[in-house]
Amino acid sequence: MDPQQELFTALRVRLESLGCGVYDGALPPEQTPYPFVYLADSHLTDARSKSAVFGTVVQTVHIWHNRPDRRGTLSALLSAAERICRGVEHTASFAWDLRHVDQRILTYSRTHQNYNAHTTTQTPLMHGVLELEYRFCGR
Repeated sequence: MDPQQELFTALRVRLESLGCGVYDGALPPEQTPYPFVYLADSHLTDARSKSAVFGTVVQTVHIWHNRPDRRGTLSALLSAAERICRGVEHTASFAWDLRHVDQRILTYSRTHQNYNAHTTTQTPLMHGVLELEYRFCGR
């Protein structure tokens, strides 16, 4: 398995411990209960030496919540997700080091759209984004 897929799979399994739905591929249907986690983009840059492969993977994790009046709940979920992501140190083929985390909280409503708009609902939403930069090394 390539490094980004191995990391993606490990994160998907571990993030399920948050107790909310975890999705990838496409945003879930409108009836999906909030909050939920959506694993989005992955970006892999790697290099090979004679005996190892090493590089970076940037993984984006979105958390959506339909209660703008409960920003603290979203913030706590982002914090818990970051802790879980920091716990990924080894997968089957690679050693991982989470080097950088960028966290954003965005609001969305029909009257104030933004580029990260989740448009499958009329409900105002809170949107948390984690950009995780990992370094890896493996054989």
